[in-house]
Amino acid sequence: MAGAVAAGGLTATGAQASPAARTTGVGRPHSLVFDKTAYTLRTAALPSADGGTKEVTYRFYAPTTYVTDPLDAAHQSLVISVPVAIDGRKVNTERAPIVFANWVGGYFPVSVAEATGVGEGIMEMPNGQVLENNGNDTNLPKLALAAGYVVVEPGARGRTLVDGEGVYYGTAPAVIVDLKAAVRYLRANKGLVPGDTDRIVSTGTSAGGAMSALLGASGDSPLYAGHLRQLGAADASDAVFAAAAWCPITDLEHADMAYEWCWGEAQLSSTGTLVDQNLSRELRAAFAEYQASLRVDGLGGFGRLSARNYDDYLLKTYLQPAATAHLSGLSSDARSAYLADRPAIQWNGKRASFTWDAYLAQMGGRNKNVPSFDGFGLTTGENNLFGKGTVSARHFTRYGLDHDTTGLGADRLDKDIPETLALMNPMHFIRRRHAGRSRHWWIRLGTSDPHTSLTVVGNLAASLSGLGDHVNSAMYWDAGHATNRDPAAFLRWIAEVTGSPATHR
Repeated sequence: MAGAVAAGGLTATGAQASPAARTTGVGRPHSLVFDKTAYTLRTAALPSADGGTKEVTYRFYAPTTYVTDPLDAAHQSLVISVPVAIDGRKVNTERAPIVFANWVGGYFPVSVAEATGVGEGIMEMPNGQVLENNGNDTNLPKLALAAGYVVVEPGARGRTLVDGEGVYYGTAPAVIVDLKAAVRYLRANKGLVPGDTDRIVSTGTSAGGAMSALLGASGDSPLYAGHLRQLGAADASDAVFAAAAWCPITDLEHADMAYEWCWGEAQLSSTGTLVDQNLSRELRAAFAEYQASLRVDGLGGFGRLSARNYDDYLLKTYLQPAATAHLSGLSSDARSAYLADRPAIQWNGKRASFTWDAYLAQMGGRNKNVPSFDGFGLTTGENNLFGKGTVSARHFTRYGLDHDTTGLGADRLDKDIPETLALMNPMHFIRRRHAGRSRHWWIRLGTSDPHTSLTVVGNLAASLSGLGDHVNSAMYWDAGHATNRDPAAFLRWIAEVTGSPATHR
Protein backbone atom coordinates (compact mmCIF):
# COMPACT_ATOMS: atom_id res chain seq x y z
CA MET A 1 0.00 0.00 0.00
CA ALA A 2 1.06 3.56 -0.52
CA GLY A 3 0.05 4.09 3.09
CA ALA A 4 2.99 2.00 4.22
CA VAL A 5 5.45 4.86 4.25
CA ALA A 6 7.39 6.55 6.99
CA ALA A 7 6.79 10.14 7.94
CA GLY A 8 9.61 12.53 7.29
CA GLY A 9 12.10 12.06 10.07
CA LEU A 10 10.22 9.19 11.72
CA THR A 11 12.57 6.60 13.18
CA ALA A 12 11.95 3.51 15.22
CA THR A 13 13.42 5.15 18.31
CA GLY A 14 13.83 2.58 21.05
CA ALA A 15 13.59 -0.37 18.68
CA GLN A 16 16.21 -3.05 19.12
CA ALA A 17 16.94 -5.73 16.55
CA SER A 18 16.03 -9.20 17.75
CA PRO A 19 15.34 -12.63 16.25
CA ALA A 20 11.62 -11.91 16.64
CA ALA A 21 11.79 -8.64 14.75
CA ARG A 22 9.80 -8.42 11.51
CA THR A 23 10.21 -6.17 8.51
CA THR A 24 7.91 -3.17 8.24
CA GLY A 25 6.40 -1.80 5.07
CA VAL A 26 9.42 0.48 4.62
CA GLY A 27 11.92 -2.35 4.80
CA ARG A 28 13.29 -1.74 8.29
CA PRO A 29 13.59 -4.33 11.05
CA HIS A 30 11.42 -3.28 13.96
CA SER A 31 10.81 -4.89 17.31
CA LEU A 32 8.50 -3.99 20.14
CA VAL A 33 11.22 -3.62 22.77
CA PHE A 34 11.25 -0.14 24.28
CA ASP A 35 14.68 1.43 24.79
CA LYS A 36 14.36 3.52 27.95
CA THR A 37 17.74 5.18 27.26
CA ALA A 38 16.74 6.63 23.86
CA TYR A 39 15.35 10.01 24.88
CA THR A 40 16.03 13.70 24.53
CA LEU A 41 16.03 15.86 27.65
CA ARG A 42 13.86 18.95 27.26
CA THR A 43 12.88 21.88 29.48
CA ALA A 44 9.78 23.97 28.83
CA ALA A 45 7.39 26.33 30.56
CA LEU A 46 4.14 24.36 30.51
CA PRO A 47 0.64 25.41 31.56
CA SER A 48 -0.57 23.95 34.84
CA ALA A 49 -4.13 23.07 35.75
CA ASP A 50 -4.28 25.86 38.32
CA GLY A 51 -3.93 28.45 35.57
CA GLY A 52 -0.25 29.20 36.05
CA THR A 53 2.87 27.77 34.46
CA LYS A 54 5.55 25.36 35.60
CA GLU A 55 9.08 24.85 34.38
CA VAL A 56 9.21 21.18 33.46
CA THR A 57 12.30 19.21 32.58
CA TYR A 58 11.28 15.96 30.92
CA ARG A 59 12.50 13.04 28.90
CA PHE A 60 10.97 13.01 25.45
CA TYR A 61 10.95 9.70 23.62
CA ALA A 62 10.67 10.43 19.89
CA PRO A 63 8.04 8.75 17.69
CA THR A 64 8.31 4.98 17.70
CA THR A 65 6.14 2.46 15.87
CA TYR A 66 3.98 0.38 18.19
CA VAL A 67 3.34 -2.61 15.90
CA THR A 68 5.78 -4.84 14.01
CA ASP A 69 3.91 -4.71 10.69
CA PRO A 70 2.54 -1.18 10.34
CA LEU A 71 0.40 -0.30 7.36
CA ASP A 72 1.33 3.33 7.94
CA ALA A 73 4.20 4.02 10.33
CA ALA A 74 3.51 7.76 10.17
CA HIS A 75 0.24 7.21 12.00
CA GLN A 76 0.92 3.98 13.88
CA SER A 77 3.49 5.49 16.22
CA LEU A 78 3.50 7.07 19.67
CA VAL A 79 5.55 9.49 21.76
CA ILE A 80 6.22 9.36 25.50
CA SER A 81 7.00 12.25 27.85
CA VAL A 82 8.35 11.63 31.35
CA PRO A 83 8.79 14.43 33.93
CA VAL A 84 12.21 14.62 35.58
CA ALA A 85 11.93 17.90 37.50
CA ILE A 86 9.14 20.42 38.02
CA ASP A 87 10.06 23.93 39.14
CA GLY A 88 13.44 22.56 40.14
CA ARG A 89 12.12 19.68 42.25
CA LYS A 90 13.03 16.16 41.18
CA VAL A 91 10.22 13.83 40.16
CA ASN A 92 10.02 10.09 40.77
CA THR A 93 7.74 8.48 38.20
CA GLU A 94 8.25 4.85 39.20
CA ARG A 95 4.61 4.51 40.31
CA ALA A 96 3.15 7.39 38.33
CA PRO A 97 -0.05 6.68 36.37
CA ILE A 98 0.20 6.97 32.59
CA VAL A 99 -2.11 9.42 30.85
CA PHE A 100 -2.86 7.90 27.44
CA ALA A 101 -4.07 10.95 25.50
CA ASN A 102 -5.45 10.43 22.00
CA TRP A 103 -5.96 13.40 19.65
CA VAL A 104 -8.68 11.76 17.52
CA GLY A 105 -11.44 14.03 16.25
CA GLY A 106 -13.96 13.51 13.48
CA TYR A 107 -12.43 10.05 13.01
CA PHE A 108 -9.68 11.75 11.00
CA PRO A 109 -6.09 10.46 11.03
CA VAL A 110 -3.88 11.55 13.91
CA SER A 111 -0.11 11.76 13.79
CA VAL A 112 2.70 12.43 16.25
CA ALA A 113 5.36 11.66 13.64
CA GLU A 114 6.67 15.22 13.61
CA ALA A 115 6.31 15.87 17.34
CA THR A 116 9.39 17.21 19.10
CA GLY A 117 7.79 17.66 22.50
CA VAL A 118 4.73 16.97 24.61
CA GLY A 119 1.27 17.97 23.37
CA GLU A 120 2.11 18.29 19.67
CA GLY A 121 -0.17 15.68 18.14
CA ILE A 122 -2.07 16.81 15.05
CA MET A 123 -5.35 15.80 13.48
CA GLU A 124 -5.18 15.65 9.68
CA MET A 125 -8.24 17.05 7.96
CA PRO A 126 -9.07 17.04 4.23
CA ASN A 127 -7.25 19.31 1.78
CA GLY A 128 -4.02 19.13 3.74
CA GLN A 129 -5.38 20.98 6.76
CA VAL A 130 -4.10 20.06 10.19
CA LEU A 131 -5.64 20.87 13.55
CA GLU A 132 -3.54 21.02 16.68
CA ASN A 133 -5.10 20.00 20.01
CA ASN A 134 -8.01 18.45 18.06
CA GLY A 135 -9.71 21.83 18.47
CA ASN A 136 -9.70 21.38 22.25
CA ASP A 137 -9.59 24.39 24.52
CA THR A 138 -7.18 22.49 26.81
CA ASN A 139 -3.88 20.76 26.04
CA LEU A 140 -4.34 17.94 28.50
CA PRO A 141 -0.97 16.22 27.80
CA LYS A 142 0.90 19.37 28.82
CA LEU A 143 -1.23 19.80 31.96
CA ALA A 144 -0.75 16.16 32.91
CA LEU A 145 3.01 16.34 32.44
CA ALA A 146 3.17 19.50 34.55
CA ALA A 147 1.27 17.60 37.26
CA GLY A 148 3.90 14.86 37.34
CA TYR A 149 2.22 12.15 35.28
CA VAL A 150 3.81 10.14 32.47
CA VAL A 151 2.13 11.09 29.18
CA VAL A 152 1.73 8.88 26.12
CA GLU A 153 0.32 10.28 22.87
CA PRO A 154 -0.54 7.74 20.16
CA GLY A 155 -1.09 8.35 16.51
CA ALA A 156 -3.81 6.40 14.71
CA ARG A 157 -5.21 5.83 11.25
CA GLY A 158 -8.34 7.68 10.22
CA ARG A 159 -11.18 7.46 7.75
CA THR A 160 -9.73 9.67 4.99
CA LEU A 161 -6.51 7.70 4.40
CA VAL A 162 -6.35 6.22 0.89
CA ASP A 163 -3.53 4.19 -0.66
CA GLY A 164 -2.27 4.32 -4.24
CA GLU A 165 -4.85 1.78 -5.36
CA GLY A 166 -7.76 3.81 -4.00
CA VAL A 167 -8.25 1.61 -0.93
CA TYR A 168 -9.45 3.30 2.27
CA TYR A 169 -7.24 1.78 4.94
CA GLY A 170 -8.18 3.92 7.94
CA THR A 171 -11.92 3.29 8.09
CA ALA A 172 -13.58 1.41 10.96
CA PRO A 173 -12.35 -0.34 12.98
CA ALA A 174 -8.79 0.89 12.21
CA VAL A 175 -8.69 3.69 14.79
CA ILE A 176 -9.64 1.55 17.79
CA VAL A 177 -7.38 -1.29 16.63
CA ASP A 178 -4.46 1.13 16.49
CA LEU A 179 -5.17 2.56 19.92
CA LYS A 180 -5.42 -0.93 21.39
CA ALA A 181 -2.12 -1.85 19.75
CA ALA A 182 -0.51 1.20 21.34
CA VAL A 183 -1.79 0.17 24.77
CA ARG A 184 -0.46 -3.35 24.19
CA TYR A 185 2.95 -1.90 23.33
CA LEU A 186 3.07 -0.09 26.67
CA ARG A 187 1.93 -3.09 28.68
CA ALA A 188 4.32 -5.45 26.90
CA ASN A 189 7.14 -3.15 28.01
CA LYS A 190 6.27 -3.13 31.69
CA GLY A 191 9.41 -2.22 33.62
CA LEU A 192 10.93 -0.52 30.59
CA VAL A 193 8.30 2.14 29.84
CA PRO A 194 8.42 4.73 32.66
CA GLY A 195 5.39 4.87 34.92
CA ASP A 196 2.87 2.25 35.98
CA THR A 197 1.65 0.35 32.94
CA ASP A 198 -1.08 -1.20 35.12
CA ARG A 199 -2.48 2.29 35.75
CA ILE A 200 -3.15 3.62 32.26
CA VAL A 201 -5.80 6.34 32.11
CA SER A 202 -7.24 6.88 28.62
CA THR A 203 -8.44 10.34 27.55
CA GLY A 204 -10.10 11.72 24.43
CA THR A 205 -12.55 14.29 23.08
CA SER A 206 -15.43 14.01 20.58
CA ALA A 207 -14.69 10.99 18.36
CA GLY A 208 -11.60 10.62 20.53
CA GLY A 209 -13.90 10.60 23.56
CA ALA A 210 -15.83 7.79 21.94
CA MET A 211 -12.57 5.89 21.39
CA SER A 212 -11.47 6.50 24.98
CA ALA A 213 -14.78 5.11 26.20
CA LEU A 214 -14.39 2.17 23.83
CA LEU A 215 -10.90 1.44 25.15
CA GLY A 216 -12.37 1.47 28.62
CA ALA A 217 -15.32 -0.74 27.76
CA SER A 218 -13.65 -3.38 25.57
CA GLY A 219 -10.37 -4.27 27.27
CA ASP A 220 -8.93 -7.59 26.07
CA SER A 221 -12.00 -8.43 23.99
CA PRO A 222 -11.24 -11.31 21.59
CA LEU A 223 -13.32 -9.57 18.91
CA TYR A 224 -10.26 -7.51 17.94
CA ALA A 225 -7.73 -10.34 17.97
CA GLY A 226 -7.55 -10.91 14.22
CA HIS A 227 -7.12 -7.22 13.44
CA LEU A 228 -4.36 -6.89 16.02
CA ARG A 229 -2.52 -9.96 14.74
CA GLN A 230 -2.47 -8.56 11.23
CA LEU A 231 -0.54 -5.54 12.46
CA GLY A 232 1.85 -7.51 14.64
CA ALA A 233 0.58 -5.98 17.88
CA ALA A 234 2.28 -7.03 21.08
CA ASP A 235 0.98 -10.12 22.85
CA ALA A 236 -0.18 -8.23 25.93
CA SER A 237 -3.30 -6.79 27.54
CA ASP A 238 -5.04 -3.80 25.93
CA ALA A 239 -7.19 -3.07 29.00
CA VAL A 240 -6.90 0.39 30.55
CA PHE A 241 -7.38 1.14 34.24
CA ALA A 242 -9.61 4.19 33.78
CA ALA A 243 -11.26 6.04 30.91
CA ALA A 244 -12.09 9.71 30.48
CA ALA A 245 -14.33 10.96 27.68
CA TRP A 246 -15.26 14.53 26.83
CA CYS A 247 -18.31 14.98 24.57
CA PRO A 248 -18.07 11.41 23.20
CA ILE A 249 -19.81 10.93 19.86
CA THR A 250 -20.61 7.25 20.01
CA ASP A 251 -23.39 4.62 19.81
CA LEU A 252 -23.55 5.50 16.13
CA GLU A 253 -26.15 2.92 15.10
CA HIS A 254 -28.63 4.67 17.40
CA ALA A 255 -27.25 8.19 17.05
CA ASP A 256 -29.79 9.49 14.52
CA MET A 257 -32.77 8.47 16.63
CA ALA A 258 -31.16 9.82 19.81
CA TYR A 259 -30.35 13.11 18.11
CA GLU A 260 -33.96 13.59 17.03
CA TRP A 261 -35.27 12.82 20.50
CA CYS A 262 -32.98 15.49 21.91
CA TRP A 263 -32.97 18.21 19.25
CA GLY A 264 -35.83 17.26 16.91
CA GLU A 265 -38.00 20.25 17.78
CA ALA A 266 -35.10 22.70 17.90
CA GLN A 267 -34.38 24.90 14.90
CA LEU A 268 -31.31 24.51 12.74
CA SER A 269 -28.84 27.09 13.99
CA SER A 270 -27.65 27.79 10.43
CA THR A 271 -31.08 28.58 8.97
CA GLY A 272 -33.46 29.12 11.86
CA THR A 273 -35.85 26.52 10.42
CA LEU A 274 -37.13 23.15 11.57
CA VAL A 275 -35.89 19.95 9.95
CA ASP A 276 -38.33 17.56 8.26
CA GLN A 277 -40.66 16.76 11.15
CA ASN A 278 -41.99 13.57 9.60
CA LEU A 279 -38.50 12.07 9.51
CA SER A 280 -37.75 13.45 12.94
CA ARG A 281 -40.89 11.89 14.46
CA GLU A 282 -40.08 8.50 12.92
CA LEU A 283 -36.62 8.55 14.44
CA ARG A 284 -37.96 9.74 17.81
CA ALA A 285 -40.32 6.78 17.87
CA ALA A 286 -37.40 4.46 17.12
CA PHE A 287 -35.45 6.01 20.00
CA ALA A 288 -38.29 5.21 22.40
CA GLU A 289 -38.00 1.54 21.47
CA TYR A 290 -34.22 1.58 21.78
CA GLN A 291 -34.26 3.30 25.15
CA ALA A 292 -36.78 0.81 26.49
CA SER A 293 -34.55 -2.04 25.33
CA LEU A 294 -31.62 -0.75 27.41
CA ARG A 295 -33.50 -1.28 30.68
CA VAL A 296 -31.20 1.16 32.42
CA ASP A 297 -31.91 3.13 35.60
CA GLY A 298 -30.86 6.73 36.00
CA LEU A 299 -28.29 7.96 38.48
CA GLY A 300 -29.34 9.00 41.96
CA GLY A 301 -32.19 6.52 42.25
CA PHE A 302 -34.16 8.15 39.44
CA GLY A 303 -35.61 4.87 38.20
CA ARG A 304 -35.95 3.34 34.74
CA LEU A 305 -35.09 5.77 31.93
CA SER A 306 -37.48 6.09 29.01
CA ALA A 307 -38.17 8.46 26.15
CA ARG A 308 -41.01 9.90 28.22
CA ASN A 309 -39.00 10.84 31.29
CA TYR A 310 -35.52 11.39 29.91
CA ASP A 311 -35.99 15.15 29.66
CA ASP A 312 -36.87 15.32 33.35
CA TYR A 313 -33.89 13.12 34.17
CA LEU A 314 -31.47 15.32 32.24
CA LEU A 315 -32.88 18.45 33.85
CA LYS A 316 -32.56 17.14 37.41
CA THR A 317 -29.31 15.19 37.05
CA TYR A 318 -27.23 17.36 34.74
CA LEU A 319 -28.71 20.58 33.36
CA GLN A 320 -30.09 22.33 36.43
CA PRO A 321 -27.06 21.37 38.59
CA ALA A 322 -24.77 22.71 35.85
CA ALA A 323 -26.69 25.98 35.65
CA THR A 324 -26.70 26.22 39.45
CA ALA A 325 -22.92 25.79 39.61
CA HIS A 326 -22.46 28.43 36.93
CA LEU A 327 -24.76 30.98 38.53
CA SER A 328 -23.32 30.37 41.98
CA GLY A 329 -19.89 31.29 40.68
CA LEU A 330 -20.99 34.69 39.36
CA SER A 331 -21.00 37.93 41.27
CA SER A 332 -24.39 39.27 42.26
CA ASP A 333 -24.36 41.89 39.50
CA ALA A 334 -23.18 39.43 36.85
CA ARG A 335 -25.78 36.89 37.90
CA SER A 336 -28.56 39.49 37.72
CA ALA A 337 -27.46 40.51 34.24
CA TYR A 338 -27.27 36.90 33.12
CA LEU A 339 -30.75 36.08 34.40
CA ALA A 340 -32.19 39.27 32.89
CA ASP A 341 -31.18 37.96 29.46
CA ARG A 342 -32.69 34.55 30.22
CA PRO A 343 -36.04 35.09 31.91
CA ALA A 344 -37.01 31.40 31.55
CA ILE A 345 -34.34 30.45 34.11
CA GLN A 346 -35.59 30.74 37.68
CA TRP A 347 -33.17 31.39 40.55
CA ASN A 348 -34.24 31.06 44.19
CA GLY A 349 -30.94 32.16 45.63
CA LYS A 350 -29.54 28.65 45.80
CA ARG A 351 -30.68 26.66 42.78
CA ALA A 352 -31.55 27.21 39.13
CA SER A 353 -34.68 25.69 37.60
CA PHE A 354 -36.23 25.72 34.14
CA THR A 355 -38.20 23.50 31.78
CA TRP A 356 -36.92 21.36 28.94
CA ASP A 357 -38.47 23.71 26.36
CA ALA A 358 -36.76 26.65 28.05
CA TYR A 359 -33.46 24.80 27.88
CA LEU A 360 -33.87 24.13 24.14
CA ALA A 361 -34.64 27.80 23.54
CA GLN A 362 -31.63 28.88 25.62
CA MET A 363 -29.33 26.38 23.89
CA GLY A 364 -29.78 28.03 20.52
CA GLY A 365 -30.59 25.18 18.13
CA ARG A 366 -29.21 22.08 16.47
CA ASN A 367 -26.26 22.03 14.08
CA LYS A 368 -27.06 18.88 12.11
CA ASN A 369 -29.82 18.08 9.67
CA VAL A 370 -31.94 14.95 9.70
CA PRO A 371 -30.56 12.33 9.64
CA SER A 372 -27.45 13.58 11.36
CA PHE A 373 -25.11 10.61 11.07
CA ASP A 374 -26.20 8.06 8.44
CA GLY A 375 -26.93 10.51 5.65
CA PHE A 376 -29.35 9.46 2.93
CA GLY A 377 -26.84 10.63 0.32
CA LEU A 378 -23.80 9.03 2.03
CA THR A 379 -22.36 12.48 2.68
CA THR A 380 -21.49 12.41 6.38
CA GLY A 381 -18.18 11.71 8.04
CA GLU A 382 -19.75 8.68 9.67
CA ASN A 383 -20.74 7.30 6.26
CA ASN A 384 -17.07 7.62 5.33
CA LEU A 385 -16.04 5.98 8.62
CA PHE A 386 -17.85 2.82 7.54
CA GLY A 387 -16.41 2.82 4.03
CA LYS A 388 -14.55 -0.29 2.96
CA GLY A 389 -12.02 -1.13 0.28
CA THR A 390 -12.40 1.29 -2.59
CA VAL A 391 -15.90 2.28 -1.44
CA SER A 392 -15.55 5.61 0.34
CA ALA A 393 -18.88 5.60 2.22
CA ARG A 394 -21.60 3.16 3.21
CA HIS A 395 -24.87 3.10 5.08
CA PHE A 396 -24.66 1.58 8.56
CA THR A 397 -28.33 1.75 9.63
CA ARG A 398 -31.40 0.22 8.06
CA TYR A 399 -33.15 3.59 8.24
CA GLY A 400 -30.41 5.29 6.24
CA LEU A 401 -30.40 2.51 3.67
CA ASP A 402 -34.18 2.52 3.28
CA HIS A 403 -34.09 6.25 2.49
CA ASP A 404 -30.98 6.13 0.30
CA THR A 405 -30.86 8.83 -2.37
CA THR A 406 -27.72 7.67 -4.19
CA GLY A 407 -29.51 5.17 -6.41
CA LEU A 408 -27.24 2.31 -5.38
CA GLY A 409 -30.25 0.07 -5.00
CA ALA A 410 -28.99 -2.18 -2.18
CA ASP A 411 -31.73 -4.05 -0.32
CA ARG A 412 -29.72 -4.90 2.79
CA LEU A 413 -26.75 -3.62 4.77
CA ASP A 414 -23.39 -5.16 3.94
CA LYS A 415 -22.76 -8.32 5.97
CA ASP A 416 -19.80 -6.91 7.88
CA ILE A 417 -21.65 -3.84 9.16
CA PRO A 418 -23.11 -5.37 12.37
CA GLU A 419 -19.72 -6.65 13.52
CA THR A 420 -18.00 -3.38 12.61
CA LEU A 421 -20.60 -1.41 14.54
CA ALA A 422 -20.00 -3.61 17.59
CA LEU A 423 -16.25 -3.03 17.35
CA MET A 424 -16.83 0.74 17.38
CA ASN A 425 -19.44 1.03 20.15
CA PRO A 426 -18.67 0.91 23.90
CA MET A 427 -22.35 0.19 24.61
CA HIS A 428 -21.96 -3.19 22.90
CA PHE A 429 -19.53 -4.26 25.62
CA ILE A 430 -21.22 -2.46 28.49
CA ARG A 431 -24.58 -4.10 27.79
CA ARG A 432 -22.83 -7.48 27.90
CA ARG A 433 -21.07 -6.70 31.19
CA HIS A 434 -17.69 -7.21 29.57
CA ALA A 435 -15.30 -8.38 32.30
CA GLY A 436 -12.25 -6.61 30.87
CA ARG A 437 -13.71 -3.11 31.09
CA SER A 438 -12.38 -0.25 33.19
CA ARG A 439 -14.06 0.32 36.52
CA HIS A 440 -13.37 4.07 36.73
CA TRP A 441 -14.94 6.66 34.41
CA TRP A 442 -14.78 10.42 33.94
CA ILE A 443 -17.45 11.72 31.52
CA ARG A 444 -18.13 15.34 30.54
CA LEU A 445 -20.29 17.24 28.02
CA GLY A 446 -21.14 20.88 27.38
CA THR A 447 -24.81 21.81 27.62
CA SER A 448 -24.51 23.92 24.45
CA ASP A 449 -23.03 21.13 22.36
CA PRO A 450 -25.45 19.90 19.66
CA HIS A 451 -22.90 17.60 18.01
CA THR A 452 -24.69 14.60 19.51
CA SER A 453 -27.59 13.85 21.84
CA LEU A 454 -27.32 14.44 25.58
CA THR A 455 -28.71 10.93 25.99
CA VAL A 456 -25.44 9.46 24.68
CA VAL A 457 -23.60 10.64 27.79
CA GLY A 458 -26.66 9.94 29.91
CA ASN A 459 -26.90 6.30 28.86
CA LEU A 460 -23.15 5.74 29.00
CA ALA A 461 -22.90 7.01 32.58
CA ALA A 462 -26.09 5.36 33.83
CA SER A 463 -25.27 1.99 32.27
CA LEU A 464 -21.79 1.92 33.78
CA SER A 465 -23.06 3.00 37.18
CA GLY A 466 -25.65 0.24 36.98
CA LEU A 467 -22.80 -2.25 36.65
CA GLY A 468 -21.27 -0.94 39.86
CA ASP A 469 -18.47 1.06 38.21
CA HIS A 470 -17.19 4.32 39.68
CA VAL A 471 -18.61 7.05 37.42
CA ASN A 472 -17.92 10.77 37.68
CA SER A 473 -20.17 12.45 35.11
CA ALA A 474 -21.25 16.06 34.73
CA MET A 475 -22.09 18.75 32.20
CA TYR A 476 -20.60 22.21 31.73
CA TRP A 477 -23.22 24.94 31.55
CA ASP A 478 -23.20 27.05 28.37
CA ALA A 479 -20.15 25.15 27.09
CA GLY A 480 -19.79 24.08 23.49
CA HIS A 481 -17.97 21.20 21.86
CA ALA A 482 -14.50 20.05 22.95
CA THR A 483 -14.62 21.96 26.23
CA ASN A 484 -12.74 20.95 29.39
CA ARG A 485 -13.57 23.30 32.27
CA ASP A 486 -12.23 21.25 35.18
CA PRO A 487 -8.82 19.82 34.26
CA ALA A 488 -7.47 20.31 37.78
CA ALA A 489 -10.31 18.22 39.19
CA PHE A 490 -9.65 15.55 36.58
CA LEU A 491 -5.95 15.33 37.45
CA ARG A 492 -6.85 15.00 41.13
CA TRP A 493 -9.35 12.31 40.19
CA ILE A 494 -6.60 10.29 38.51
CA ALA A 495 -4.65 10.32 41.77
CA GLU A 496 -7.71 9.26 43.74
CA VAL A 497 -8.78 6.32 41.58
CA THR A 498 -5.30 4.97 40.86
CA GLY A 499 -4.08 5.31 44.41
CA SER A 500 -0.84 6.59 42.89
CA PRO A 501 -0.83 10.39 43.11
CA ALA A 502 1.19 12.56 40.81
CA THR A 503 4.67 13.02 42.18
CA HIS A 504 4.38 16.81 42.02
CA ARG A 505 1.38 19.13 42.13
